[in-house]
Amino acid sequence: MKYLEIGKTGMKVSNLSFGASSLGSVFHETKESEALEAVYAAVEGGMNFIDVSPYYGFYKAETVLGKALLNVPRDKYYLSTKVGRYGRDGVKSWDYSARRAKESVYESMERLHVDRIDLINVHDIEFADLNQVVGETLPALVELREEGVVGHVGITDLQLENLRWVIERVPEGTVESVLNFCHYCLCDDKLADFLDFFEAHGVGVISASPLSMGLLSQRGVPDWHPAPKPLVDACKRAAEHCAAKGYPIEKLAMQYAVSNDRIATTLFSSANPLNVKKNLAFVEEPIDWSLVEEVRAIIGDQQRVSWANS
Repeated sequence: MKYLEIGKTGMKVSNLSFGASSLGSVFHETKESEALEAVYAAVEGGMNFIDVSPYYGFYKAETVLGKALLNVPRDKYYLSTKVGRYGRDGVKSWDYSARRAKESVYESMERLHVDRIDLINVHDIEFADLNQVVGETLPALVELREEGVVGHVGITDLQLENLRWVIERVPEGTVESVLNFCHYCLCDDKLADFLDFFEAHGVGVISASPLSMGLLSQRGVPDWHPAPKPLVDACKRAAEHCAAKGYPIEKLAMQYAVSNDRIATTLFSSANPLNVKKNLAFVEEPIDWSLVEEVRAIIGDQQRVSWANS
């Protein structure tokens, strides 16, 4: 396992890390006992960065992760969670106010059974008034950082342009990391265009969803996937091509996602300990770059086709 620093935070994290959204049964129903074992498998396999949010499963992911962390030494992991997106009884909600952001941090710590959060993020800022994020949400989190309640402050979004917009309008050092998803994978490497900007501002980069929420899988995308049909079809053809070569597209996608050392870590999520171990094994093997080029050729003009967040 390779370990890289997130920007200037001092946090040296595994280049493949554990996203805990699956613990909230976000994608399908999960067994809590298996979910706990997935966390243990990740930590035992060398992953030392765990990311979650109160939004995932409407607090369920944090609650289940908190149960797992009771059995994991605190010095074995860095913990990241978020503020801004919430929900209850199947209804999504958003609140980026300073008051709610601070309350949310303390509530998360209680669910997670920890006395500090290593990285606190403003979650999916495209759903917020970006001026509020700049003038209210981030200053509230910086106050918590100054008080030692949280270690570092970041922002997350699907839209890279929003991340840049906010960083350009806050004091240097306010935003220490960004988390972006579905933009450094076999079908979309747009994140690469923004690395110079983030590095120039001392901002660390976290990527997520190396399988592009299931696009790059033999199983195929779930019904709820927002990708347009031509992109779905192109990725299906790419998966079939990889399968014919005896090289699962999931393996190639995981290897590609962690191949760029300018990205500190890539998050993937699973509540299945066997999947965790399988992905750990994937990234320890050398990547077949010729197959990467073949897959890119198959995806063709659907490369970098994206969609709106939901």
